[in-house]
This record gives sequence, structure tokens and C-alpha cells, in this order.
Amino acid sequence: MAEKNQEFPIAQSSSYTRFDQESGNLTAEELKRKKRIKLAIYVVAFIIFQVIVITAFGLTVMKVKSPKLRLDNIQFQTLNTATANSSSFDLRFTTQVRVKNTNFGPYKFDATTLNFTYGGTTVGQVVIPKGKAGLKSTKKINDVVVSLSSTQLPSTANLGSELTAGTLTLSSAAKMTGKVELMLIMKKKKSANMNCIIIIDVASKTLRNLQCK
Repeated sequence: MAEKNQEFPIAQSSSYTRFDQESGNLTAEELKRKKRIKLAIYVVAFIIFQVIVITAFGLTVMKVKSPKLRLDNIQFQTLNTATANSSSFDLRFTTQVRVKNTNFGPYKFDATTLNFTYGGTTVGQVVIPKGKAGLKSTKKINDVVVSLSSTQLPSTANLGSELTAGTLTLSSAAKMTGKVELMLIMKKKKSANMNCIIIIDVASKTLRNLQCK
């Protein structure tokens, strides 16, 4: 009887030991599984973050827009007009040419010709030398001298009527070509178009209106 009583506690202790080992193994496996889940969550979150960053980068930095070319600050030096016999005009002024670059990279532009017309006929031209507008900045080319004359007009009938009314309406157009440089390795061709209407008050020899688009 004593021997049987001694065997029972030993068997019970062995059963508890196996249970503890199995519980320990399950706990270790559960911890490993949780670590793997956390790692997977971190990896997925990192991938999503990278996708968002790349998308935002592509929509902002890598998106190339056409620069804007404009005239500004016209100052007249001479303005001579005539309406008797044959209507005519001869004028000289200085202007500021602006190249606005809104891209995240410099815009290198080629030499550009600005054409000035009256009634569709060219009355003068001026060449803007090649240059560069920095990233997110405006290149200002000051004191550009423009000389215009009506000597090339095939007819001055409309000119006479307009000068008699006290105004002179001119047009200016240009197409600037160049390249936007991104990340020092990528270059994309972009052009800037300009169309301006210049209305001059003949009597006061001042600029009445300047509209560019």
C-alpha cells in the first residue's frame, strides 16, 4: 500500500511538468506569431508611406509646368505721330521682360524674338538673349529697348482713324523655348507663349493699358 501511495504523486508531478512545458511552448509560439504579425504590419505601413511620398513627389516636384513670359513696366522715351497727309507713328520705349518659372528646377531658355505688330503687320522686333530662370523664381530682364515704326504698314487708313481718336493699339507675341532641369539629371522641354495688347494714349504719351496672356 505504501509503494502504491508513493507512485501516484510521482505520476502527478510528471503530468504537471508536461503541461507546463506544453504551455511554455505555446506561449513562445504565440509570442513569435505576434512578432511576425507586428513585423508584417510595419512592413505594410512602410510600403504605404513610401507610395504616398512617391505619389506626392510625382504630383509636385516632378510635374513640369510651362513657364510664363510677360511684358511689364513700359516707359516711353519718344513717341511721334502724324495724321496730316499720311498717318504714321514712330516710337521708342523700354520694357521689362519677365520669365516666371514655377517648377522645382531651373528653366534654361533659348534666345527669343519678340514681335510687335499693328493690324497684323510687323512694325518692330527685339531679341531676348538666352538665359536661365531659377527654380520657383522669376527672371527679370530690365531695360529692353524697343523701337517701332509704321513705315512697313501697307495701309494707314485705320491708323489715321485711331490716332485721331487719341490712341494707338499694338500687339506683341513671342514663343520662348527651353528646358526645365529636374534633379540635375532630367530635362524636359517646355515653351512659354506670350500675347500682349498694348494701348497707348497718344496725347499724354503714356501707357493706357497692357494685357498679357
